[in-house]
Amino acid sequence: MRSALVFLLLCACAARPPVRLPTGALLSPVGTVEALDPGLKEFPQFRAGQPAALAVSPDGTRLLTLTSGYNRIDGKDGRRRMDVSSEWIFVHALGDGPPRKLQAIPIANAFLGLAWARDSRRFWTSGGVDDVVHEYASSGGEFSEVLPPIPLGHAKGLGIDIKPTAAGLAVSGARLVVANWENDSITVVDLARRSVVAELDLRPGKLDPALRGQAGGEFPVAVAFSGTRAFVSCVRDDEVVEIEVAGEPKVVRRVRVGERPVALLADGARVYVANSGSDEVVALENGAVVARWPVLDPSLSRGMRGANPAALAIHQGVLYVALGAINAISAIPLDGGERALFPTGWYPAAVATDGRRLFVANARSVAGPNPGACRDREQVAGAGKASLAPGLCRAANQFVWQLVKGSLQSFPIPSPGEARSLTAQAAANVKAAVADELFSYLRTRIRHVIYVIKENRTYDQVLGDLPGADGDPKLALFPEALTPNHHALAREFVTLDRFFVSGQVSGDGWNWSTAARTSHVTEMEMPVQYAKRGLSYDYEGENRNVNVSLPQRERRARNPEVPDDDDLLPGPADVASPGTGYLWSGALRAGLTLRNYGFFGDDRLHEPSSPGYLPPSRSAFAERALQFVANEEELRERSDPYFRTFDMRFPDYWNLREWEREFDGYAARGDLPALSLVRLAHDHFGNFGAGLDGVDTPDTQMADNDYSLGLLVEKVASSRYAGDTVILALEDDAQDGPDHVDAHRSLLLAAGAHVRQGAVISAPHTTVEVVRTIEELLGIAPLSLIDANAPPISDLFERERRPWTFRARIPAVLRSTKLPLPPGPVGAPRGTAAQWQRATEGFDFSTADALDAPAFNKVLVDLLEPAP
Repeated sequence: MRSALVFLLLCACAARPPVRLPTGALLSPVGTVEALDPGLKEFPQFRAGQPAALAVSPDGTRLLTLTSGYNRIDGKDGRRRMDVSSEWIFVHALGDGPPRKLQAIPIANAFLGLAWARDSRRFWTSGGVDDVVHEYASSGGEFSEVLPPIPLGHAKGLGIDIKPTAAGLAVSGARLVVANWENDSITVVDLARRSVVAELDLRPGKLDPALRGQAGGEFPVAVAFSGTRAFVSCVRDDEVVEIEVAGEPKVVRRVRVGERPVALLADGARVYVANSGSDEVVALENGAVVARWPVLDPSLSRGMRGANPAALAIHQGVLYVALGAINAISAIPLDGGERALFPTGWYPAAVATDGRRLFVANARSVAGPNPGACRDREQVAGAGKASLAPGLCRAANQFVWQLVKGSLQSFPIPSPGEARSLTAQAAANVKAAVADELFSYLRTRIRHVIYVIKENRTYDQVLGDLPGADGDPKLALFPEALTPNHHALAREFVTLDRFFVSGQVSGDGWNWSTAARTSHVTEMEMPVQYAKRGLSYDYEGENRNVNVSLPQRERRARNPEVPDDDDLLPGPADVASPGTGYLWSGALRAGLTLRNYGFFGDDRLHEPSSPGYLPPSRSAFAERALQFVANEEELRERSDPYFRTFDMRFPDYWNLREWEREFDGYAARGDLPALSLVRLAHDHFGNFGAGLDGVDTPDTQMADNDYSLGLLVEKVASSRYAGDTVILALEDDAQDGPDHVDAHRSLLLAAGAHVRQGAVISAPHTTVEVVRTIEELLGIAPLSLIDANAPPISDLFERERRPWTFRARIPAVLRSTKLPLPPGPVGAPRGTAAQWQRATEGFDFSTADALDAPAFNKVLVDLLEPAP
């Protein structure tokens, strides 16, 4: 076996100057980075996003790149153009230089699966939510689809309101095996007859009734063939299932391989497995794990995880591993030689090689400004009013997932010397932050952190009108008259006009906000889910809309929608969990006290149509009316059961009063928890016309959110905890509006005796740094590589403990509701509840981001006149 770094060609390329990401990471991809241009004549600027799979043809002449993400396009009239809103298969020719694009083949839907025929004249891909397999054959030098697609025959997926989804697939001879992500099964297809010949449920209890209720075979995602046996990685159960498919398919064995196996690669008798949760690659042979390799050298990992290994390639004894979370390819010599790291673009989701070059599919890109994201109004000269160009909001195609693009990167396999240089660059991009002496001091003074997470607003939407900072007043949809407390906090303490949320949307933003990272499952699911291309919303402790944190016997008792099936998601494992735990996990490990108000709750129970409906209550504690059921096991006994989670019918005001009730008790006893988690979600907006106390327009809901935040700060400021408490409030994401700096720019507000006063900070900061700041303040160990490598936000604080006060301001528009507020000026909201209800008829506000966000953002702009 050759040494790992004795390669065929020299790398005549150098790493680029680093670019800073909204996660705080640095990016310096090596080689050629090419946008994925499908060549749409009507939309010549469109580039595809979220490539998810690569495959080099067996003869080494062609490269396939499959996208699996958002890729939705809106026309000039603002209507969704489904005729061009496809996924794509890019066909590139391979030679001595970078790949040369030959074709861009549209495909309605896709999810990961891609495989060549042995003769390189045919390939197959899975059709995702369409529950089909597509076949393409070469004719006259081009590939075209063999019609019709092969139907897989699933009526629905497992769980609550779940559609089937075809995922990874592999081919051996005349048989194709596809993993059914939402059905916990494989389907065997006879390629000669182009039809299904067998279906095998992979769950133990479905194969043997004596094993009913035993976890196994769930969320199968990748397939690889070794001989006549198919190997299937089942992510939720940390296992690979070996299946004989020569005749009637049957399970041969199950092998526990490590946490969250997401990718497989067969090389002769060996099958390699990438474990995205445990940051390792393992080798299987003869039904057993025969070797393990960490994906990072211990000098870089320092015993921590979080690199998100996502894909595998192999050549001449070197295993190449795409490390999504740290933007690098790891080169692992199987003979124990010198390792290497090669810098990539943002989130390498796939890697392949033809023996001369490495090819990398980068799933993300920097979004850049999005001033056209649902803000179509231009000032009419001399009129002082705004005019609306109907439809142009969506026509701008500036929703964050539309701006986050993919790329194909390629570079010659580096020489040993080049590999060492690139390794140094990749290591510098993930280098650990230097400890800040200030926080050693602050830990002796600050005893409590109150962490508030809100929903979806951009900096310009709320603070764009704030003088002295980099805001665009034309984009301020909710300016100071509607958000006086946001403005007062920014003005009296710190204005951060370069704060960037690390996630794109709630589905990944909540993970970034609570764990300072995402899992690979979240990364591959969220753009697909937001595009309405299937998949369940697997985050906040729900899988397939089932609260998996509850014991099996309690699930149906709490929610009768849960199917009566002991083999449905047994046990508490969360397929999309970041694995290294959440902020509260770290707090508990540090021996800290904790109280949760609304984080990770089962919001399906707030829907009146749900059989498990929990009616809202303004005085839940007095009535002993349950409002909250945790989706996360560690939070179950540490959550206020009377604080309602995401429910757009329920004002933040009443949740704040419940928080205040408990806070008063803590103040009286002197036992305020070290970490309090508070969800104030009403700035998400929704359920217009049905809001309690008439809080049912965007203006009143934004004002409710603003006033509730102000009341929280006022309560702390006037309490015994004013001197030793820090309040940090941010948005989980910035997807619901425009920003002239970046689609990820959002709000971070802070208050406390050690928080600077009257300062404007224009240095860039991120969500990850907020989590790191909380860890540093409270003495919590980093959760993963990602936050360990991030600095805390030191320029928020000072050593001096200053007296401080805060008085909550009541937005005048809030007095137009029936909330019990002190008398004062009354403002009128823009648009009535009935108007908003009609405009959003059919929108799904049942959970965060279940609706079509770009369509909702357009409605906001269509109906909102300029704020007072």
